Amino acid sequence: MNINNASSSPTAAPATATAATAGNWAVVTEHFATSDATALRRAYYAEVAGRYWKRPATEAEIDEGLRDDPADGLVPPTGRFVVGRLDGTPLACGGIRLLDPATAELTRVYVDPTARGTGGGAALLAALEEEARTLGAERVRLDTRSDLVEARALYARHGYAEIPAYNTGQYAEHWFEKPLA
Repeated sequence: MNINNASSSPTAAPATATAATAGNWAVVTEHFATSDATALRRAYYAEVAGRYWKRPATEAEIDEGLRDDPADGLVPPTGRFVVGRLDGTPLACGGIRLLDPATAELTRVYVDPTARGTGGGAALLAALEEEARTLGAERVRLDTRSDLVEARALYARHGYAEIPAYNTGQYAEHWFEKPLA
């Protein structure tokens, strides 16, 4: 897989080369602050916060959550952010960042509910794993919550195995790892 990165400028257009495709999905690296990436990060936060609180998150809560959890580690040389488009429509995103020289961490993996089951999750994981290899990682880790059952099933289907806790994140309840061959 050949991955071309978009410029690190938040206003840069997405990269033109496809990082991963599945069905009609195209996943490319893109700065986390482009308009498409920002909209997807907001949708991700709205969903995970809303599921946790068992009520919709307000715009102010989404703003606060994004301020409290900045994505600035998701740029070279420590990480990358990708946007997935289904037939050209941005409907998925995810990030990868280095925890140490051999270990990368998945974060903010999101597929719009209307596009789940169409191969977007698999396309995201393939692109993010390739980005992790590009960063020099030998393994990928992640943490997630018990209520995010779709995410846990996706990771298990794609070779991620549950491991003991590697962090003490406030919302972390399950930890996964996959070696990169």
